[in-house]
Amino acid sequence: MKLHFKLLILSFLALNLACTQEESKDKIMTENTLLKDWDGPYEGVPNFDSMKLEDLEPAMDYAIKKHLQEIEDIANSSEPASFENTIEAMERAGKLMDRVYTYYGIWSSNLSSEEFREIQQKLSPKLSEYQSKIRQNEKLFNRIKAVYDSTLEENLEPQEQRVVNLVYKSFEMNGANLDKEGKERYAEINKELSKLYTDFSNNILHDEENYVTFLNEDQLEGLSDSFVKSAKKEAEQQGKPDQYAIVNTRSSMDPFLTYSEERDLREKVWKNYYSRGDNADEYDNNKLIKEILSLRDERVELLGYENFAQWRLQDRMAKNPENAMNLLMAVWPSAIARVEEEVQDMQQIADEEKANIEIKPWDYRFYAEKVRQEKYDLDSEEVKQYLVLENLTDAIFYVAGRLFDFEFSEITDGSVPVFHEDVKVYEVTQKTDGSHVGVFYLDPYARKGKRSGAWATTYRSYTTFDGETNVLASNNSNFVKGAKDEPILVSWDDAETFFHEFGHALHFLSADVKYPTLNGGVRDYTEFQSQLLERWIYTDEVITNYLKHYETGEPMPEELVAKIKNASKFNQGFATTEFLASAIMDMKYHTTDPGEIDPKTFEKETLEELGMPEELVMRHRSPHFGHVFSGEGYATGYYGYLWADVLTSDAAEAFAEAEGGFYDKTLSERLVKFLFAPRNAVDPAEAYRQFRGRDAEINALMRDRGFPVPE
Repeated sequence: MKLHFKLLILSFLALNLACTQEESKDKIMTENTLLKDWDGPYEGVPNFDSMKLEDLEPAMDYAIKKHLQEIEDIANSSEPASFENTIEAMERAGKLMDRVYTYYGIWSSNLSSEEFREIQQKLSPKLSEYQSKIRQNEKLFNRIKAVYDSTLEENLEPQEQRVVNLVYKSFEMNGANLDKEGKERYAEINKELSKLYTDFSNNILHDEENYVTFLNEDQLEGLSDSFVKSAKKEAEQQGKPDQYAIVNTRSSMDPFLTYSEERDLREKVWKNYYSRGDNADEYDNNKLIKEILSLRDERVELLGYENFAQWRLQDRMAKNPENAMNLLMAVWPSAIARVEEEVQDMQQIADEEKANIEIKPWDYRFYAEKVRQEKYDLDSEEVKQYLVLENLTDAIFYVAGRLFDFEFSEITDGSVPVFHEDVKVYEVTQKTDGSHVGVFYLDPYARKGKRSGAWATTYRSYTTFDGETNVLASNNSNFVKGAKDEPILVSWDDAETFFHEFGHALHFLSADVKYPTLNGGVRDYTEFQSQLLERWIYTDEVITNYLKHYETGEPMPEELVAKIKNASKFNQGFATTEFLASAIMDMKYHTTDPGEIDPKTFEKETLEELGMPEELVMRHRSPHFGHVFSGEGYATGYYGYLWADVLTSDAAEAFAEAEGGFYDKTLSERLVKFLFAPRNAVDPAEAYRQFRGRDAEINALMRDRGFPVPE
């Protein structure tokens, strides 16, 4: 009896100790900044000013645990499955995880460091396992399927039906119907892939940070003053104050190759950039590509698909790889034919100058600029004098006001924390009634630890589910910051990209959907809205009011504007071919048996078969094709930029034909109503038909690029 009593006491103490430890752990977690509710103004904003890297791993572990428990509660409900207790409950779950993942994304894309990358290596497989536990929860899927099946007989409201279809399809495509053994292997593959994606991305970042070309004073011929000042500042930051640094990113490489008179240095900078991830060292990505392709292929084989592309494209606008490839190959012959013409023009100038060279890839931008000046009397450096980043920011806000009725007011009182001093924040309101829409974060400058390129993201999306939420949207670029008080001058291409990414932000800010899932997108459609917004930089209103000389403040002269518009189709051979080569390689990689692929050989032989001009390369060579191998967002989806550009060209013609041109009030209202506000609440093909009254036509794309239109 005494022994039994002692055992009861010990059991009680052990249970009490476990509870105390759990309470203590919960208390620690609630003190973790990354887990705290977003407070402050504007419906709450992220605590970017107090986030600490040491909090990330425990916060993520805790958020994963909480979300999985929420999912278990839904899956194990004793009530019959219904839209409300299953689909809506899932839409409501995971809010803590969303907040923590926002901080994770900031470190990953904007503030990466060696310390973060070590944590990322640990978290990547955990995140994959967590996602698999949700996708492969048999009880949960049975409830989702029950709701889906019931909707085949009982119609829901359109947005409710759309979210049911999307959730069901997502689970089905991610192995929910597999048997136990299949699910286990599927989850293992995802875990392995998550690590490979992280390694691939970090290898690129390593080569971007460590392959820097340093110049001396006598190696600056041809470079603009603003570029030289930026290169000087970068060298100072890298501990070489007497030199000039050309960092290994597109924003630095591109202008250097366009203007530098030093051909040997152009070759070096070109090779550094296009050899990222391909240097036969511990950061080489070729082996990772083969492993990624093999695992992707094995995973979709479990689901009964012939290849990864077939599986991936079933829920895209293209529907299958054949349709996507048909579009790419329809444009390819015209693109490479135009390259041949462009190279002839460049070679003629080189011969006239007695350069005694044949055009190589590191010469293309340099001599293309000479051709531009000769054919159109257009000097890109002259154009840059009118492209001041601050003025371009005002320009995108002006366009947003005219088309979307948005007003952007900078927040300068420090009430919205930022993760870096360079970030600016703006409140977004409706101009007509002053109602609040959201907050826009602008992070424009390159820095160590920030991934290259430009992108857009959200920290919170709009829904009316459980009450209306505002939007926290962000644009991120990599403009090279100049010396103190020096204006930031950008190229015309970079200015277009600035408008492009703002198009994504406007897509976020104008959303009008009920459920969080509907804020997602179809990859070959979501680039359309942003590509379309690029067209407004060519409008007279933007050019006259915002493209002003950085010294005199005078607007761009009409004759220079005319030259820009006349030259708008210039160099389309280069631009189209370098893109198409990457898109075609993406599709080839994912429709070929991985066992037959050696990435270096496969890339070379495939491009040779296509007749790839030797004077240029893919926009993204395989070893640094982060769109495709750093994750799955664009895997077999890179073609989507061209698919979206068919829509873009067709929609642009609608504006060009409208009575009010690109600011036509009626057409602008249709643009917002049918193409921006619905996000993924409406099938994209149907949404476009509602806007245009018909499907988009490829001939618009061919006209837009100055290519022959098929009869």
